[in-house]
Amino acid sequence: MSTPHNSAKKGDIAKTVLMPGDPLRAKFIAENFLTDPVCYNEVRGMLGFTGTYKGVPVSVQGSGMGMPSIGIYSYELFNEYDVENIIRVGTAGAIADNVQLRDVIIAMSTSTNSAYGDQYRLPGKYAPTASWALLSKAVEAAKANGSRYHVGNILSSDTFYDDANSLADWQKMGVLGIEMEAAALYMNAARAGKNALCILTVSDCPLKGLSTSAEERQSTFLDMMKIALETAIAD
Repeated sequence: MSTPHNSAKKGDIAKTVLMPGDPLRAKFIAENFLTDPVCYNEVRGMLGFTGTYKGVPVSVQGSGMGMPSIGIYSYELFNEYDVENIIRVGTAGAIADNVQLRDVIIAMSTSTNSAYGDQYRLPGKYAPTASWALLSKAVEAAKANGSRYHVGNILSSDTFYDDANSLADWQKMGVLGIEMEAAALYMNAARAGKNALCILTVSDCPLKGLSTSAEERQSTFLDMMKIALETAIAD
């Protein structure tokens, strides 16, 4: 079985998938952390690999940028490939004053300016949240790794270049950082009755004018990757 976006067959993908936005980060994780990784997807360049981490099967696959893209890939993983857990490993811009460059953010919940949730026809606003089973394990893994981390609310935005310049408004509400995918992932998981978590590394601080390079974002945010992998295999 395959989909228009994924050439994997049933059984090629592990029950837990790490999902970076950048497919080259997926390749980096597979080559540097997984044992005997096998590439199961190259459609549209959205690389996917399955290997083992400390003896446990784990997959890693790119999602692309934005909620429409991760919405497609995570929906198919949950509903067509019987994946139980998706852990997004991505980058974020810091919003809160106390969040620094290269800090890790574990997203307990996500606000959004997206209309992605309108498809569910709910009589109100849905609040996308992480799965506690994954969140609690990730916090323990972050502590064990000695990482500087924050747990709280993030913003999943449909816009990278924001004409409204709204980050200061979100900062007033205690939002930790901004990215572009988690809300759709959390909603897809809720609808499918599956588990999702978003773990982010702060790649830039837009309110302070600080940033990292593309190469750093692709291959040096190791704390986030280690936390996600340890979460993936935790009992």
